[in-house]
Amino acid sequence: MTNKKTDDLAITCINTIRCVSADQPQNANSGHPGAPMGCAPMAHLLWGEMMNYSSKDPAWVNRDRFVLSNGHACALQYTMLHLTGYDLSIQDLKEFRKLNSKTPGHPECFASDGIELTTGPLGQGISNAVGLAIAERHLAATFNQDKFDVFDHYTYVICGDGCLQEGVSGESGSLAGHLGLGRLIVLYDDNSITIDGETELSFTEDVLKRYEAYGWHTQSVPDVANNVDELREAILKARAVTDKPSMIKVKTMIGQGSPSKQGKESAHGSPLGKDDLAAMKKSYGFPPDQDFYIPKEVQDYYDKASAKADEKRLEWEKMFQDYTKAHPEQAAEISRRFAHKLPEGILDKLPTYKAGKDKDLATRKHSQLCLTAIGPNMPELIGGSADLTPSNLTDYPGVVDFQKDSYMGRYLRFGVREHGMVAISNGIFAHGGLRPYCATFLNFTGYCLGAIRLTALSRFGVIFVMTHDSIGLGEDGPTHQPVETLEQLRCLPNIHVFRPADGNEMAAAYASALNTFETPTVICCSRSTVKNLESSSVEKAGKGAYAVIEEANPDLVVISTGSEVEFCVAAVEKLVESGIKTRVVSMPCQEIFLNQSEEYQRSVLSGNVPTLSVEASVVNGWHRFSHGQIAMGKYGASGAGPEVFKEFGFNAENIAEQGKNLVDFYKKHGNIPDVMNRPLPFYKLNVGQGEGVPH
Repeated sequence: MTNKKTDDLAITCINTIRCVSADQPQNANSGHPGAPMGCAPMAHLLWGEMMNYSSKDPAWVNRDRFVLSNGHACALQYTMLHLTGYDLSIQDLKEFRKLNSKTPGHPECFASDGIELTTGPLGQGISNAVGLAIAERHLAATFNQDKFDVFDHYTYVICGDGCLQEGVSGESGSLAGHLGLGRLIVLYDDNSITIDGETELSFTEDVLKRYEAYGWHTQSVPDVANNVDELREAILKARAVTDKPSMIKVKTMIGQGSPSKQGKESAHGSPLGKDDLAAMKKSYGFPPDQDFYIPKEVQDYYDKASAKADEKRLEWEKMFQDYTKAHPEQAAEISRRFAHKLPEGILDKLPTYKAGKDKDLATRKHSQLCLTAIGPNMPELIGGSADLTPSNLTDYPGVVDFQKDSYMGRYLRFGVREHGMVAISNGIFAHGGLRPYCATFLNFTGYCLGAIRLTALSRFGVIFVMTHDSIGLGEDGPTHQPVETLEQLRCLPNIHVFRPADGNEMAAAYASALNTFETPTVICCSRSTVKNLESSSVEKAGKGAYAVIEEANPDLVVISTGSEVEFCVAAVEKLVESGIKTRVVSMPCQEIFLNQSEEYQRSVLSGNVPTLSVEASVVNGWHRFSHGQIAMGKYGASGAGPEVFKEFGFNAENIAEQGKNLVDFYKKHGNIPDVMNRPLPFYKLNVGQGEGVPH
């Protein structure tokens, strides 16, 4: 037990956290004070005693990772970052939820030092944390040597009831238990309140029994209002369990200290009100009319705690110097990876193809050949499939499974957990030192789109391999045929959606993905065999679109993607027989094409020539490039792939007919609108600077 003086200081620190965390939403007239006030004892213990971190070097690779899964409680995290010396001033706290501040309404990993992950959508953070824990275990197994524990940090999470109700947390929690991730410790803020009211309205299960069934070590702390001794003991016990992740259920009171709102849903999503907040401060012995008040003894305590934590970094750096002398190659590899540098010559290992010489394959097989080429030579590449490895073809010769007894492995068996898979991959990327990829059928991105959105928002260069990308998958029918999914993904800012038409375009997709660290890439792959194109190349496809059949002065331009490109190529002979000179353009990635120079874009799509787009997807999005479209207007059908393509008009005969009809239409009506000649849309980019960028 601690002595009374220590207890009194701890209570003063906790009450300070409560007040400063409530000051932020009050000052902003917006935000969530209740959870930070209830979780204050946890935060005090983590930053004051338990965690290794460095406000002087926030990117220290062996820092303990902290994830605030209930991201609406971000005022708590901002308070702690300020108290422990991160680059977050009182003025920054006063700018909570203000435009362009370092303290946005939910944590954003690119906005402030000390924020590991972008959280807010509930369940994502705790799932990301599983990825962080996987990364730590893999890097430890890869690099640690006798007397040199280069990687041995913990991942701590604070989550709430809402996080544990979301299905994604169950998916990731189940996998974490299977993998025995003993350095993952979750503090469950059990405050019995949701937005609708008390949790008994909708959430009455025994959470600890559920997590025990997942294979977690579980504990319960019934009270942190008066001291943190039991919580301290529980965390120490959790750290001693090395073969299971830990869940500590901590009984709290939402809005703890508020005279009128504590324990009520009204403390959740609105400021306390000036009178209530002043009364709370007065009850703690703080000046009731002073905002953002931090007693000297409190700041002194966290200064010492921060300095002590930073000593751990300095000790680690001394150890790493010795490690570098003893194991120079491994040390250089660690440095390369965390500097985001690719292995030298890795892109040169990607395969290339010649039409008529090399075997025609489904693009999912071309994807596997790319992984086979780079996987053994890019040791930071780690990934897997949502129980579809034989279909996604995401393994390669020699790759070892990442399992409880083989943390050095680099192939992840995610199981049928698409949403959890992506959220975990986000955590792996956020950790650093690894480059994750993951896979499922393109249609099943519907299960994980929320996590993919956060990949793009967070600027994480995760690679998504999505196979069975169209109606061409055939017999499984419309439940599995993704007619709307391409456009759903293309609508997301800061994402590259590739749909390669042959092996060279697939190599271009991988080259682009590996080179693009702050933008995720979705590589959409066919189940059906495609022909290698005569004029394709990695360089051409790397520009997003190019002419696969060139015609200097065309009467018609046909644009297509993926498996439909070869149908368009086959249609040219029929069009030429009709006297229609035709250029065929393959557009594997719209986003990259739209970032090329206007001169290049015009050289591919002049805009004032009748242009027909052909893609087995919904029509949305193609009007910006074409005058006419062959597209999907329903959900597909069950049948052999070639028959389904023909049924919906994706064959040479129909493409030629619709191309001729389009040319005839403009011969009759004249006035061909220049689809490339329009004012650019105005918007600001997520990554870098700029506005008015075409998209």
